[in-house]
Amino acid sequence: MGIGAEEVLGGGRRGALIGPVLVLATLVAGIISSFGAPLIPTVARDFHVSLSSAQWSLTVALLVGAVSSPVFGRLGDGPRRRATLLGGLAAVTAGGVVAALADGLGTLVVGRGLQGVGLGLVPLAMATAREELPRARVAPMIALLSVSAGAGLGAGYPVSGLIVEAWGLAGAYWFGAVVSGFALVCVAAVVPSSAGRGVAARFDWPGTLLLALAIVTTLVAVAEGTEWRWGSPTVIGLLTAGAALFAVWAVQQSRAENPLVQLRLLRHPSVFAADACAMVLGVAMYMALSGVTEFVQSPRSGGFGFSASAVVAGLVLIPLSFLMLGSSRFLPALVSLMGARAVLALGCLVSALGCGFFAVVHGALWQAFVMTGVLGVGLGTTFAAIPGLIVEAVPARETGSAMGFYQVVRFTGFSLGSALTATVLAAHAGGDGQPAVGGFTMVLWIAAGICVVAAALAWFPRARAQRPPADEIRLPEQTGDDLTSDGLRP
Repeated sequence: MGIGAEEVLGGGRRGALIGPVLVLATLVAGIISSFGAPLIPTVARDFHVSLSSAQWSLTVALLVGAVSSPVFGRLGDGPRRRATLLGGLAAVTAGGVVAALADGLGTLVVGRGLQGVGLGLVPLAMATAREELPRARVAPMIALLSVSAGAGLGAGYPVSGLIVEAWGLAGAYWFGAVVSGFALVCVAAVVPSSAGRGVAARFDWPGTLLLALAIVTTLVAVAEGTEWRWGSPTVIGLLTAGAALFAVWAVQQSRAENPLVQLRLLRHPSVFAADACAMVLGVAMYMALSGVTEFVQSPRSGGFGFSASAVVAGLVLIPLSFLMLGSSRFLPALVSLMGARAVLALGCLVSALGCGFFAVVHGALWQAFVMTGVLGVGLGTTFAAIPGLIVEAVPARETGSAMGFYQVVRFTGFSLGSALTATVLAAHAGGDGQPAVGGFTMVLWIAAGICVVAAALAWFPRARAQRPPADEIRLPEQTGDDLTSDGLRP
């Protein structure tokens, strides 16, 4: 930021605005996601494609977010942080314009892919908060940023639904372009330049390419498994190739001089447990959200569903948004009382309860509201607790990279959840091509089971959660004052 802007804003005033502006940037990520699940039936209708094909308008954004997260996280660990924030928001704005002008599903998917770049802003915002805010404000702000992305999703759904009803699908994407453009202006005005803060390390382009290929290969196989047949050579080949690419990527990361992600940080039990929970909870979250929003929009003539509009489907997720934010406020007290791992496990079980409830009881619309409310309580505590576990376990200069990997596994889980939902519903389609009620209940039961698995992943390492030896976690290039004798942040 130039000297003139410094004089206008003043250091203290600008510092007070950094937190709200970072929250705004993460809300953009939530708004991007809000153009996914509730609008899938509208996309299918407007572009004359099946629901499983329309699901790609959501999956592609999550997929790009999974790749952009570690990229932005690594770029944010150095003097390029502000430029990366601005570039990401510019890509999101451009994506909104492309999606709004789309005349076919292919162009829409391209625009949604550009919008998905914005999902990588979350780890960058967290790294900026840790660098720019006083230490006492860092932990609460990181928890708020983590929850804001998910809460923005719930708040954005009804807004996008209202816009679609008033101005059509293109209107929703124009709205997204305006919001991201506003966030771009705010970041340019408030977030200070990070130029001169360290030396920019060489970027790991091979690692980025390998990760992108691994994620895309695996997700295409999962998303198209039902249509192509799970036992077909194509699907088996893609899944095998995806697993091989992930293995090659892990080896490449362990040997790279400046890796995209410091995988050795996973040796710390807190980091490993947090990332594992983020992955499986991401799958469960998007299975539940996609399932419930498509269920309530299903026509009553099929014997289930509520023939709801996109607006009503969005309103169903309002309890999720409010209770995710509300429950996160009780996190410090819960952690003091129970410990972080117990809070994680409890939140996962509460989420499982919400999914199981609607799988059993789904005869009235109010039951969908109850389901998302319970899910919001569970996800609010878990997604607020996970970043804190990671940040407290890693060196300060690796915050962006570590949070970038957290977002990788989180958004990979989101993408898998979206793709799996389409797969399960397609496998339970009736003669008219529309999903049967058994498909929706199967989606919810799978999501509930995954939440139970997440609880086990959070709780199991308790018995062996001791700090690893210094040579396992210390990074060779790091000897700064922010590290303790065991290589961890004090």
